[in-house]
Amino acid sequence: MVEADIPAALALWQGLPGIGLRDADTPTAIAKYLARNPGCSFVAMNDANELVGVSLAGHDGRRGYLHHVAVAPTIRKQGLGRKLVQHCLAALKCEGIEKVNFWVKAGNADAMAFWNRVGGRERTDLVVVSIALTDNPNA
Repeated sequence: MVEADIPAALALWQGLPGIGLRDADTPTAIAKYLARNPGCSFVAMNDANELVGVSLAGHDGRRGYLHHVAVAPTIRKQGLGRKLVQHCLAALKCEGIEKVNFWVKAGNADAMAFWNRVGGRERTDLVVVSIALTDNPNA
């Protein structure tokens, strides 16, 4: 994934109910993320050169993170999501990362089924805790 892919990725993400975009998901912020994590995020294009899949990934030096993994609904169940995740995991492993975390919206059974198929396991021993550094409730 390169900076030029960001508008099409945002368009795909915005059209999917299972993806939770926040105000922080700006083109500038995503470009910074890509620059800090080169070679970790991937896109898939169809024959018409339209973006139909995307996986945003990076790391902090000890843990890897996957964000907004998405495939266009019309071409799901063909292995594209799995391939995107595999590319991300391979890139993170090359960076020395041994564990990858990601978030799934509560109640998103389709996403959980996908993550279980690709080897993800739900953690029940942790709770996500956030601290907002702004008054924006959608930060």
